[in-house]
Amino acid sequence: MKSNNIYKETACISLSPNKLTIKSIALIALSFLSFQTAVQAQETLPVKYTKPSWFFGVAGGANFNFYRGSTQQLNASFTSPVAFHDGFGAGLFIAPLLEYRPADSRWGVMLQAGYDNRRGKFDQVITDCDCPADLKANVSYITVEPSLRFAPFKSDFYLYGGPRLAFNMDKSFTYQLGVNPAFPDQTANAAVKGDFDNIEKTIISMQIGAGYDIPLSSDSNKTQFVLSPFVSFQPYFGQNPRSTETWNNTTVRAGVALKFGQGQNIQQSTDMVKDGEVQFSVNSPSNVPGERRMTEIFPLRNYVFFNTGSTEIPNRYVLLNKDQVKDFKEDQLEVFAPKTLSDRSKRQMIVYYNVLNILGDRMQKNPSATITLVGSSEKGPEDGAAMAESIKTYLVNVFAINPSRITTKGQNKPNIPSEQPGATLELELLREGDRRVSIESNSPDLLMEFQSGPDAQMKPVVINALQEAPAESYVTINNEGAKEALSSWSVQMTDEQGKVQSFGPYSEDVASIPGKSILGDRPEGDFKVKMVGQTKSGKIIEKETTMHVVLWTPAKIEEGIRYSIIYEFNKSKAIAIYEKYLTDIVTPKIPAGATVIIHGHTDIIGEEAHNLDLSLARANDVKGILASALSKAGRNDVKFEVNGFGEDENKSPFENKTPEERFYNRTVIIEIIPAK
Repeated sequence: MKSNNIYKETACISLSPNKLTIKSIALIALSFLSFQTAVQAQETLPVKYTKPSWFFGVAGGANFNFYRGSTQQLNASFTSPVAFHDGFGAGLFIAPLLEYRPADSRWGVMLQAGYDNRRGKFDQVITDCDCPADLKANVSYITVEPSLRFAPFKSDFYLYGGPRLAFNMDKSFTYQLGVNPAFPDQTANAAVKGDFDNIEKTIISMQIGAGYDIPLSSDSNKTQFVLSPFVSFQPYFGQNPRSTETWNNTTVRAGVALKFGQGQNIQQSTDMVKDGEVQFSVNSPSNVPGERRMTEIFPLRNYVFFNTGSTEIPNRYVLLNKDQVKDFKEDQLEVFAPKTLSDRSKRQMIVYYNVLNILGDRMQKNPSATITLVGSSEKGPEDGAAMAESIKTYLVNVFAINPSRITTKGQNKPNIPSEQPGATLELELLREGDRRVSIESNSPDLLMEFQSGPDAQMKPVVINALQEAPAESYVTINNEGAKEALSSWSVQMTDEQGKVQSFGPYSEDVASIPGKSILGDRPEGDFKVKMVGQTKSGKIIEKETTMHVVLWTPAKIEEGIRYSIIYEFNKSKAIAIYEKYLTDIVTPKIPAGATVIIHGHTDIIGEEAHNLDLSLARANDVKGILASALSKAGRNDVKFEVNGFGEDENKSPFENKTPEERFYNRTVIIEIIPAK
């Protein structure tokens, strides 16, 4: 069938991606390099230049455009018989650029503004007459892309990201209806050409990317050139070309940028040192002893979680060999840390991921203790039993535990499953938590106080409060501008008796020195500090100041204690075991006049508002048990602070990536702070 619509093609001036190719970009690069050669020919003095801070240039590359969604009514005059959905195409990107990045900083800013083509061809569709239909879209923009630049290693590799502001300049399409292949003698239909209507004139989206700077010039050239291959990702957020229908665009851009900038004469920069190019100062903190340190009583959940489809112990658990067993100590678990943990989860999760080693060590020390390993699997009892057997094999082979002391069995679900009847939200995460092996025992040497029965938790681990001099207690030497102007510098410190100590050499702008390295065993002292630096031209400069150094000392007040109470999924009442634990163990540890800070948390499963209420209910549940126990003891001298943080991931103790972390986030944390 033929369309009766008639279109006039409007003439417009635009850049053709087929005409301006990589070859053109190469010619531009050669032009810049020719300019550099001319500059080099004029240099006669053997001088060196710093890296430029300002760069100018041009970036070019290809946009790989991925169409998703649907479009059918192309404009008011033409509607396709069927809707088009997915598509793909490649278009040209070319833009001048401006970049600022101080040589001694990881941070910088970039700006690109130019031509940005998002052309593509939709996947062919078949109409009701069994005729193939094709649609090509040639949508292009003038784009403005400011970005924040970050070089994480102060190297040539960098990351960047920022908004993308695009102004539409071309919105044309070509629609072609083919003939039914069963009737090849039909007259071919004429292509329908025109412009999309309802095109968004302005698009605001975003991009992230990475690049690598390849220097093309040495430091003997004032004008320095850099070639930077780059790749960026521009997701579909905000990239709907039209205000109607659902067509959207995701783009991956790959290209190269040629940049040039002018460095500063190093001889000139070092001659200016005495006029303030290097700013020298010393920061010596007062190092007042801290007021709080916490000893943590960390609960040890009697579960080992397994990955879906595997009966092997997951590699996030720390597994030892026979030679390491003799060196394993429950109070020195930092030696046996998992390979990958976020800083947020690190210290406590080191404890939990050593649960099998703690269990093996305790069974070695208590030869009468026995355990039952119950594997729960959605695939059935046999799979659960295989999971349990893998743990038994580890304990027998590595810790030499007699196999007769370990019983294994399998079942479909754990005794206290996370997934309850009627649950509808995040069932996949709940089921991950139910694929586990439970460690059951009636041996009191393995269990928490006052516990018994198959679901009793293991005895908690005590994490002692370590007090080492923190980095913020160090003396900081600030020599701003030294990296740019000096080849090296050192520090000489002279005390009241005339004793001189030297530190260095350094090449960066900042150096940190532990107070103990300066004072030894002295509690404090006064020093004259002299910075001696050598400029890159060979000159020696000196700057002086004075400082008072105080040795960092540990906290003087009584330690605080932190307990954690673990709750079952979606429960706000402490299980009976914990109620007795709070009453008989925790309450007697609360000194007179203390403050008890109680924070409730949940995992990320479920609705946010419900989790906020649940966390506060848990915190109040713990407060009620402790307050009742204190009242029965005739005490009213304790102040409580209660908060519920729900699933707030900024305040939760752990991440929520694994079942272990989610189980430990269902918690109430109790901090007992003695009165000053």
